[in-house]
Amino acid sequence: MGRLKLCVPISGGGSNLQALIDACADPTYPAEIVLVISNKPDAGGLARAEKSGIPILALNHKDYNSRAEFDQVMTYAMEEAGVELVCLAGFLRLLSEEFVNHWHNRMINIHPSLLPSFKGLHVQKAAIDYGAKFSGCTVHYVRFEMDTGPIIIQAAVPIHPDDTADTLAARILIEEHKIYPEAVRLVAEGKVRLDGERADIINNRPASASIINPPLA
Repeated sequence: MGRLKLCVPISGGGSNLQALIDACADPTYPAEIVLVISNKPDAGGLARAEKSGIPILALNHKDYNSRAEFDQVMTYAMEEAGVELVCLAGFLRLLSEEFVNHWHNRMINIHPSLLPSFKGLHVQKAAIDYGAKFSGCTVHYVRFEMDTGPIIIQAAVPIHPDDTADTLAARILIEEHKIYPEAVRLVAEGKVRLDGERADIINNRPASASIINPPLA
């Protein structure tokens, strides 16, 4: 069985893309990136892909008459490349319902909060303002409603009393780079079983311990 073929759509610097590139560099990793797409021709992540010899496609969304037209071009490019799983990585474009339905259960996303809490943008500030004791990140299958879909894996990050949105985001990003390659590996190895809107991990090992914040006295 060959490696699962990935497309990684991006809009920015591509640090999660780099985490996937690094994982795929291991010949035993069960996936490979066959295409990187950006809706911004100057996105820094494109250089990361080119450096690794990965085909890129820059599609300026402003050049298209509609969201649906832009999404159709993306789908055509992905299918031409033989893409089997779409891995959104900081792709800052709302997707059309047709696109999401076409890639149903074949598209995942990483979000910097513990979904279903704090959807959308500026989620670290929202978590701090709310007084949450934990934030984190989530990899999930994509549904048309923003930041919804079966959850594959999450990482919890304690919120410190002196945290700003930037300091919290930086610590969460470290965990994003760990869990995104792991989520792809689980999917590629057939270890994710979808049951309605729930994603169960086959032979899942329970987490080793709970985390309490603030710590017990």
